[in-house]
Amino acid sequence: MEFTSQHKKSFFSLMNDLTATHTEADLRELIGHRLLELLDADHFASYIWSPHKSEFESRISINMSDQNLSTYEKHFQFCDPITPTLQKRRSATPVSWVMRHKDLIKTEFYNDFLRRDGLCYGINLYLYVGSRNIGDIRLWRGAGKKDFDEESAKLLDGLLPSLINAISAARYRDGSLYNKEHGGPLANDPSDIVRLQRYYGLTRKETEVASSMLDGLSDAEIADMLTLSLPTIRTHIRAIFQKTGINRRSQLWILAKAKN
Repeated sequence: MEFTSQHKKSFFSLMNDLTATHTEADLRELIGHRLLELLDADHFASYIWSPHKSEFESRISINMSDQNLSTYEKHFQFCDPITPTLQKRRSATPVSWVMRHKDLIKTEFYNDFLRRDGLCYGINLYLYVGSRNIGDIRLWRGAGKKDFDEESAKLLDGLLPSLINAISAARYRDGSLYNKEHGGPLANDPSDIVRLQRYYGLTRKETEVASSMLDGLSDAEIADMLTLSLPTIRTHIRAIFQKTGINRRSQLWILAKAKN
């Protein structure tokens, strides 16, 4: 795709949004507007997968009707011929890569859902912290435009780390890290720590370090509390990040609060 001056403006606006302080919902909507501009798309939707309910929730949408999306949430997500495959991927994927367009347009999903809002060609990207989905990006173009291509997918993939980190940080803030009444960190729920330890195979010492991180302590404060050297604490933190597949403290909080 040709990167015009407008595309450059949209790109830098997006990067600015990703580093600013927003609620998670506001940030996902801002990302949607910027990506519509950046990828010449017409429609945007974003959901978060709930493993407990086995369905998508927390909808954000742009240029799509609430009524039509309600039918998706009540019916079409459970007979969706494309999303289960797209959802398994850790990279941006045009819909036509998992189902040929000529086959898609023959489906009920296309004719009774997508076409009602003018959606024709799509590309999806699912954001994960470890094994936990923290949101997705669903961009669609109308029938009068071309399908998304490999360059579109590469552009989204290049943004993926920044998108994950920004949404993780926003969710971390939204999750009431600080007790508003007392002005300090919230106490950990012991079950959160046990879940982390069992699911990710943390050692006893790694679990103690993870618990302290969730309490909002700095590396130096953890070292002082556990009477360990600072390099040792950082070694444990690297091990925690490696086992859980994350790279930021805010992402650890998301994993700890995941009620799988």
